[in-house]
Amino acid sequence: MRASAPYHSVVSLGFMTPARLRPRATGRVTLTDVAQAAGVSPITVSRALRGERAVDPALVERVQAAARSLGYVPDPAARALASQRSSHVAVLIPMLSNALFVDLLEAVQRSLRPAGYQTLMGVTHYNADEEEQLLREQLLQRPAGLVVTGLERSDAARALIAQSGVPCVHVMEMSSVPGVYSVGFSQADAGAELTRHLLARGRRRIAFVAAQLDARTLQRLEGWRRELLAAGLHDPALEWLDPAPSSIALGARLFERIIGEQPDVDAVFFCNDDLAQGALLAALRLGVAVPERVAVAGFNDLTGSDQMLPPLTTVRTPRSEIGHAAARMLLALMNGETVASPCVDLGYELVVRAST
Repeated sequence: MRASAPYHSVVSLGFMTPARLRPRATGRVTLTDVAQAAGVSPITVSRALRGERAVDPALVERVQAAARSLGYVPDPAARALASQRSSHVAVLIPMLSNALFVDLLEAVQRSLRPAGYQTLMGVTHYNADEEEQLLREQLLQRPAGLVVTGLERSDAARALIAQSGVPCVHVMEMSSVPGVYSVGFSQADAGAELTRHLLARGRRRIAFVAAQLDARTLQRLEGWRRELLAAGLHDPALEWLDPAPSSIALGARLFERIIGEQPDVDAVFFCNDDLAQGALLAALRLGVAVPERVAVAGFNDLTGSDQMLPPLTTVRTPRSEIGHAAARMLLALMNGETVASPCVDLGYELVVRAST
C-alpha cells in the first residue's frame, strides 16, 4: 500500500504545511499549527499577531499569511489562561443612537487596539438594572479592564466593580472619591456657562428643555438653575423635563408647546443638540424668528449643528479626547502602573453661533 504523503502545499504561502496540522478532535487550528506553517516558534506567532513592535515586519507578514491560509482564529480564553490576563476590555455605554457615545467608543477602541486589546461593548439604555446585568455578564468573561459611563449606578453595580478587582475608568464625569478613576468635565459648569451666555445676550425668560433625564442631563439643569437663581430669574415653570429618549422629533414637539403655552420665553436651552435641531426645524415651519424672537441653544455640538438655519450655538464636549485619555489611563492601570492623576478634567468649549 502506498504511504500517504506527509505534506500538502499551501499555495498562497509558497511553502509546505504538515497535513497533520489539520483538524484534531475539535477541528480548530492552533497557534502551534500556525507556528509550524510559518517556520517559527509559537511565542513568535503570539507576539506577531498581538502587533508587538519588536517583531520584524517581514516576519509579522509571514505569520499573518500563515494564519490567514490556515483559517486561524485566536482563542481569547486560551490566551488569557496562558498569560494570566485577558485580551479584552468591557466598555459600557448608554446608547448607540447618540453620536456622542459612538465617538467615545471609537476613540477607546482606537487607543486600545494597538496595545493588543479588543473591546466588548454593552449598551445599558440608561437602565440601572440592565447595567448591573451587563456587568455580571462581562465580569464572567474576566476582562482585563472596564470603561463605564458616568458615576451614578446601583449599589450592587458599584459593588460588582469594586469586588472584581478589574481596573475601571469612569468617563464623561469626574470623581473626587479616592480609588475611583475618571475622565470627563463638569457638566454643571458647562450648563452654567451656556446660561450666562444667554443672560449676557439680554435673555430673561430662559427655558430649560431636557429628555432622557440621566445624571449628566440633570447636572446641566443644575448649572442652569444656579445661574438663574443668582440672577433672580429662576422660574420652575420654565423647566421642561421629559423622560422620553432624546430625538429631533421630540425637540420639535416640545418647542411647539413652549411657543404656544409660554409665549414670553425668549431663549431655550436644550440639553442635547438633537432636541435643539428639532426646535430649529420647527421654528422654520412655524415662522418663528431665531434668534430675534427666541434664542435656541444646544449641548454636545453634534454632527449637523453647524449646518442648521441658523447655525446652532452649543457646548462642544471632548468625547473623542475623553475616550483616548480614558484608554491611556486604563492601559496604565492594567499594566500595574501608578496613575499621576486619577481624575482628569478635559473641559468643554462654548461655541457661539447665529442661533443666539
